[in-house]
Amino acid sequence: MPYKADIAGGSLKVYESRIIANLLMQRLTPAAWRHAIEVENVLQKTSIGTAKRQASLIKVRLKFMTPELWALVRDGTKPVATQAVFASAIAHSPLLRDFLAINVRDRFLSGDLGITRSHWRSFVASCHERDPEMSDWSASTTDKLGDSVLRILTEVGMLSEGGKPMLQPVHYEHEVLNCLKDQGFDEVLRAMQVFL
Repeated sequence: MPYKADIAGGSLKVYESRIIANLLMQRLTPAAWRHAIEVENVLQKTSIGTAKRQASLIKVRLKFMTPELWALVRDGTKPVATQAVFASAIAHSPLLRDFLAINVRDRFLSGDLGITRSHWRSFVASCHERDPEMSDWSASTTDKLGDSVLRILTEVGMLSEGGKPMLQPVHYEHEVLNCLKDQGFDEVLRAMQVFL
């Protein structure tokens, strides 16, 4: 899959993902989906445009996974739901997956656990070698994507909060790991566990 700037929607959005997972599990018709997002405003957004954009991003992200994982997003504890959405984000975004598999893994291996925008910028520059068809992104787009990725890592607990964020291992919940193993998401698991 090519690298796309489709992770700029921001964070994991666990609260909204629970609602979208519930709608997906109901297998709504397109009309019922539109009604839920645009009329009922189930995501409780201030504008229909924002609701549609977020619903679309989260739906696409979750569609890379299975109903078993949707159930963990909808019904799991906060850590379970957060980790299940993280797995979905990795499955959806080769950019996030490869940043974890290449750069973040290297940081863990080297023991130099600080990570900054400059690490992200060098990673994006190297992406053209792996995907010659990749679009050229402006510096502001690259930074916006990087901010989203670092926020995701912070939300899942792989990056500490504070003035000098540091990488740290994540304790994943057994039900998330087991679900991913059972469903054959080996590449996602590898990206989630780059610290092992």
